[in-house]
Amino acid sequence: MDYGNVNWIVAIVSLLAGLGIGAACYRYFATSANQQQALRRQLAERERELSELRKGMNEHFSQVGMMVGNLQREMRTLEHRLTEDASTLHCEPPGRPRLDAADRPALTGQDDDIPAPRDYADGTGGTLSEDFGLKPSSDRSVDPQPPRY
Repeated sequence: MDYGNVNWIVAIVSLLAGLGIGAACYRYFATSANQQQALRRQLAERERELSELRKGMNEHFSQVGMMVGNLQREMRTLEHRLTEDASTLHCEPPGRPRLDAADRPALTGQDDDIPAPRDYADGTGGTLSEDFGLKPSSDRSVDPQPPRY
């Protein structure tokens, strides 16, 4: 074999090996690029959906705000009309409910009517008394003795 041909053979084999390695790398990195491109498309689609959702929510809240404003205006109109009707009929205006003497709270400043709450027993035998649940001393025999074994 001639040494001049060996150089050509090494060059051709190196070129073929380089082409093979280049094709393998391109295929490997191209799938990664395709995946990145698909992820970018998905991200753009999600961002578009999010912006549409925000736009819809803004419209919804503005409509609800307008409805609340309408309700408040109608409520004021109704209250004004009731006040006018009550004044023409010489009735008590709405918004100030009548309280009978029995319904009025006892806030006249007299503390005698309502006793202050206590956290101690008054000694009348209630559940807060100190001897509640104990047997009277007359039922007890002489100090009990421990059993003998």
